[in-house]
Amino acid sequence: MPETGPLTRSMDKQFEKLFAMMAEMKAGQEGLERKMEAGQEEMRVAQAGLEQKMEAGQEEMRSGQERMEKGQEEMKGLIDEVKSEVQRKIDEVEEKVQMKIEDREE
Repeated sequence: MPETGPLTRSMDKQFEKLFAMMAEMKAGQEGLERKMEAGQEEMRVAQAGLEQKMEAGQEEMRSGQERMEKGQEEMKGLIDEVKSEVQRKIDEVEEKVQMKIEDREE
């Protein structure tokens, strides 16, 4: 086997260093890719959690709106009852006043 010269040995060492650096870079890149994938998964989980919270909040708002509408309907019913009672009292008073007027005219 022919003896290699100093230049060849030097180049071999440089190539070995280069290959070692490339292997480190590849390992680093793979590590970064795993971290990115883990980060993306965390983001997906967080987004799903936010979506669930938003849906729950929207449902709570719908429920609150329904309660408000029901309360408004109840208030309208009570107002109508009060109006009817007031009108009945007005009619009674008018009738009494009319009777007194008629009594005085006689």
